[in-house]
Amino acid sequence: MFGNKRFKQISKEVTGISDKILAKELKLLEENLLVKRTVFDIFPPTVEYQITEHGESLEKVMIELKNWGELHRQKIIGK
Repeated sequence: MFGNKRFKQISKEVTGISDKILAKELKLLEENLLVKRTVFDIFPPTVEYQITEHGESLEKVMIELKNWGELHRQKIIGK
């Protein structure tokens, strides 16, 4: 969630998702103003993604979802 990231950086950090699906999800996040995509006019072309202020407003919600998910996992499978 922190700082500008290139596609491959995100791909390495987010496991269990194909590059095709990640690209699709990033596009949806951009359409919903949650991330900003910046294309640099250099060679080779460079694209970076950055969370927007609107996207940052979801931080507390995401933390609570993570916490709930961990408790749910413990309840269901005991891990």
